[in-house]
Amino acid sequence: MAWKPVTTLDTPFRTGGRKFLVRIDGEERKDGTWGGRVVFVDGSNIRVTSQETSQPNRGAVEYWGTGLEPIYLEGAFARAREEAP
Repeated sequence: MAWKPVTTLDTPFRTGGRKFLVRIDGEERKDGTWGGRVVFVDGSNIRVTSQETSQPNRGAVEYWGTGLEPIYLEGAFARAREEAP
């Protein structure tokens, strides 16, 4: 099992004068349910949260991600850790 891109949000996330593309990744589990996480991409910098949600299927992860409000993304960005590209 591995994290795979599910969707990319239309609106970038801006913080500290930087603009990040926001991608929602999903991972199918052995029981068929899916986990979802938030990925922030700024050029060569990538910040990734741990699992943020559990959903019954891939479509539900996409739906969850497209409904995230800016205040949620602020918290997710604070929780995210840098990852090598």
